[in-house]
Amino acid sequence: MRLSLLFFVLPTLAIGQVEQGAPNAGFDPAFPEQTRASALETTPVTTTILADGLQRPWGIAALPDGGFVVTERPGRMRLIDANGVLSDPISGLPDIWDQGQGGLLDVAASPNFATDRTLFWTYAKPVDGGAVTAAARGILGDDNTLTDVRDIFVQSNPTSKGQHFGSRVIPMSDGTVWITTGDRGAGDDGTLVQDITTTHGKVIRVTDTGGVLTSNPFVNQLGDDAVWSYGHRNMQGATIGPDGALYTIEHGPRGGDELNKPVAGGNYGWPLVSYGINYRGSDVGEGVAVQDGTEQPVYYWDPVIAPGGMSFYDGPYADWQDDLLIGSLNPGALVRLKMTDGLVTGEERLLTDVGRVRDVEVTADGRVFVLIDDTEGAVLEVVVGE
Repeated sequence: MRLSLLFFVLPTLAIGQVEQGAPNAGFDPAFPEQTRASALETTPVTTTILADGLQRPWGIAALPDGGFVVTERPGRMRLIDANGVLSDPISGLPDIWDQGQGGLLDVAASPNFATDRTLFWTYAKPVDGGAVTAAARGILGDDNTLTDVRDIFVQSNPTSKGQHFGSRVIPMSDGTVWITTGDRGAGDDGTLVQDITTTHGKVIRVTDTGGVLTSNPFVNQLGDDAVWSYGHRNMQGATIGPDGALYTIEHGPRGGDELNKPVAGGNYGWPLVSYGINYRGSDVGEGVAVQDGTEQPVYYWDPVIAPGGMSFYDGPYADWQDDLLIGSLNPGALVRLKMTDGLVTGEERLLTDVGRVRDVEVTADGRVFVLIDDTEGAVLEVVVGE
């Protein structure tokens, strides 16, 4: 249920860039708007707790009745009603590999959920050789049990490493589904990420029953491939923009978190190019950020924000209209980007004292909710402009 006021900022005029510290790498941006945008005027916001008592919550999706479905990484999915009442765990989920960064990850409701009751989710799937990122679907019954559960995507090349699963899932009204994956800790070895016959570090596009689309850029070469774009490191955020296009956000190493607008067949460079450096301080690849044959990010951060989920704002607060709201895990914040004609023209950091923001959900009526990733996690409602 809703509890106390947590956060309030008085509006002031910000000057210069957002305070973020010295960069780890010395790269110049490819164009002026690609990094360290001007600080936006500070927005007054308040937050209240909608629900708490969650263990490592990872994904949240709004439902037509005013409630939400939320995942907990150890392997539980729950409902939250409009008053913040948390249900018992939903039954019927497949086996989940709860190790390292693996577990139950994102969740999304079908565009026709009110009639078909279908949920989509991503998870670390245990297989011979370790685990892979998988996406599944199921029908939620009135008894909070999932039936007709089936995978619609299973990542190739399993590994026992416990990092970089991605991932987000976005079911579309045209019967297609976007899925993002991570490189599974491939590091400097770019073989799997740069190889379009694998699904490491890829944007995936399939039908909502797991079928391959002939419109996928590589399907004619491989016959059964679901790859849309490649060369990504660890995409833990994805959303559809006001222009109808897919936007993704991925973790860099030390520096080089990237916001991308993936084009069909695009190579986003990991680990050949990066605006960051390796954790041990060495160069990524040949130590370059631009290379022929690779795409440039719309925007990057150095130092990192460790991005989680994100959503574009569409609501009553006019100053935020069509702005991108991004969860930051480290240092922890709600990051707002002002975008003009496809370029980032301003940045603001909000909720810098609430912890790790894993996901951001904007409801159909313009309300904003953030998911706090903690052993005592919570869902906060962010009220803007009051």
